[in-house]
Amino acid sequence: MYVIDGIAYPKIKKELLKVVEVKTLPEYNLWIKFNNGEIRLFDFSSLLDKPAFVPLNDKTLFNAVSLDHGLPVWQNGDIDISPEYLYENGKTA
Repeated sequence: MYVIDGIAYPKIKKELLKVVEVKTLPEYNLWIKFNNGEIRLFDFSSLLDKPAFVPLNDKTLFNAVSLDHGLPVWQNGDIDISPEYLYENGKTA
């Protein structure tokens, strides 16, 4: 059990998953290091036809990934992707 703001929760508190480092690799792949110490590789190419990610077909834009409070973002945060999705769908490096 843990308590936040006077409210008791029955489960063990999990630390929020965050990306602490991200690098682009050839063929729309990402190298991602998480705050739990794990490193994953994520193939972004399968998402490039989704409306939210179509602009990332521009490799210059894709390569301009940055981090905003543990979240990978492009275009100053106009495009982002959750660390949980990257972790769950990435491959262990």
